[in-house]
This record gives sequence, structure tokens and C-alpha cells, in this order.
Amino acid sequence: MLKRRFLLVTATAGALLSVAPGLAQTTEAAGESCSSPQSAGDIAMTHTTRSSTQKVPGARIYFEMRGTGPILLIIPGGPQDAGVFADLSRYLADRYTVVAYDPRGNSRSTFDGEPEELQLDVQADDAAALIGALGCGPAYVFGTSGGAQIGLNLAARHPELVRALVAHEPPSMMLLPDPSEAVAGSQGLYDTYRRDGVDAAMAQFFADNGLADEADRGEAPPEFAISPEATETFARVSGNFEYWLAYGVMPLSLYRPDVDALRAGKPRVVVAIGEQSAGQPIEGMGMALAEKLGTEPARFPGDHMGFGPHADTFAETLDRVFSGE
Repeated sequence: MLKRRFLLVTATAGALLSVAPGLAQTTEAAGESCSSPQSAGDIAMTHTTRSSTQKVPGARIYFEMRGTGPILLIIPGGPQDAGVFADLSRYLADRYTVVAYDPRGNSRSTFDGEPEELQLDVQADDAAALIGALGCGPAYVFGTSGGAQIGLNLAARHPELVRALVAHEPPSMMLLPDPSEAVAGSQGLYDTYRRDGVDAAMAQFFADNGLADEADRGEAPPEFAISPEATETFARVSGNFEYWLAYGVMPLSLYRPDVDALRAGKPRVVVAIGEQSAGQPIEGMGMALAEKLGTEPARFPGDHMGFGPHADTFAETLDRVFSGE
């Protein structure tokens, strides 16, 4: 049984997803929003989501954008796609041109051929190609979980395209003083998938990361209505679980960010840790990265998925961090 906790997040985030019908799927239509922040008279534009695709070597990347202002690229983590960030994007669209995309292999970003093992360099090159095609870089970049790992690779290898990066709870276990236990946990998750299938592995992932259902903890689940958009988002994302487990978990876990390049590079890199992630393994991984970078982590609302149920305060915190406050 797929986890209700994740469904709650997609219900929260997907409720505001509204893609304009009939929009041509070309990048040429996408670059028109990179302008100064909106006036009150332009606020209606923040409620229009435009979708497009960008051809990259070996794949085609689907993305959505809304708002005006400097580019803010959102890199989803794990099996997530652009739809999960609809609510967060809405709260940021009065200040940024928010671009969220489906990473290669997820949802609407398809391979030209058969699925391939996730490669961090390739994923970061996809993000770089997207920023370049939009023509409004350098970009602010927000990456969460595995998307934070991709963002770190992007900032290290394409620093000219990144103005600032907020890396939210990256699984940077290879920077721990002793990563063996964390690596064994990721390997155990992969082994569970191979042995018992997707549902068992996802249940293990949520439990290991303190994201168990309220029902699993003996608590009454919250009441919430699931919109058609959220249902579609959840169907897409749950369809990505197998690709993530089969091809993504281990490469994302074993990736070691290039700390020397990040420290020497121009982009400002901020590690973000959820307030409710205190004591969880992911907090230790984020702290290890911040220590290597010689910076203090920023605390964000919620837990590993705080951008969904706390989208309003999460957006305000993200904007303050990008502003250097």
C-alpha cells in the first residue's frame, strides 16, 4: 500500500496545479517571463502555468513555469516531478519566474531509448541545458533530497549558470565521518525493492526517514480533499517509484559533492534542513555538508517534504535565504 503521507503532500501541492491548455510544447514560448518582479496589476499572471519541453542528448525534459522575475529552478528529488511543487511555485511567482521540471526518467521527461542508470553529471547537464534554453541565467536554484545532490553537481560543474543554490536535505552520506551505516541503509532499501517490490521498499523509505503515516503511528489521519490535479500528480509520481528504486537510489546515495569546487566557486551554496528533521539521519548528512562547506545550515519549515504542507512559510524562508537575510 502506497504511503498516505506522500499522498497528503501531493494533495497539498497538486491542488493548485493548472497547466494552460493548448500551449505549444516549445522552448521558444518559455523565455518571455524573465523580467522584473510583478506589480499588483500583473498578479494574475502568477496563476498561469505554462508548460514546455527541452530536447537534451538522449532525452526530452518537461518543465513548467509561472510568474515573472529572475529564474528560480526547482529540482525535484527522487521520484517527484514538477507537479509536486505547484503550491510552492504559486507562493514564489510574484518574485521569480519559477521553473519546475521532471528530472530525466521521471513522469513526462522521457528517454529516447530504454531507461538508463541515473548519472549525476547527466542530470546536472539537463538542468544546465534548461537554464541555458530559457536565456535568463544565472538562476537561483532550489533542489530537494536527490534534487539537492543534482543541484550541488550543477553548481560545481556549471557555476556560471547558478546565482545561488539552496540544497534542501541532500542525502550527502558520503561526507559523514563514517558513511558505512548510511550506505548500508540505502543498500538495504535497494535490496528490499529487488526482493519484495516497490510497495515494501517505499514503506521502508518512509519509515527510515521519519515520514511514516499517522495511521502507522496510531494517530488519526488528517481530513483533506484530493483534487483531480493532485490525483494525477500522485499517479505520475507513484509511477516513478520503480525507476527511482531501480536506477536512482544508489547513485544519488553514493554521490560525493565536489566540496572544493563548491567552496571555490562563485555561487552561494546554502544547506537547508527541516525543523522537524531534527534527530533524523538526513539532518546529520546535511550538517556534514555544511561543515565541509564552512557554512551554517538554514532551518526550514517542516520535514523532508516541508515544501508541501508548509508551502507558504517555506516560500518565505526560501526567498529570505536567496536574498541573503
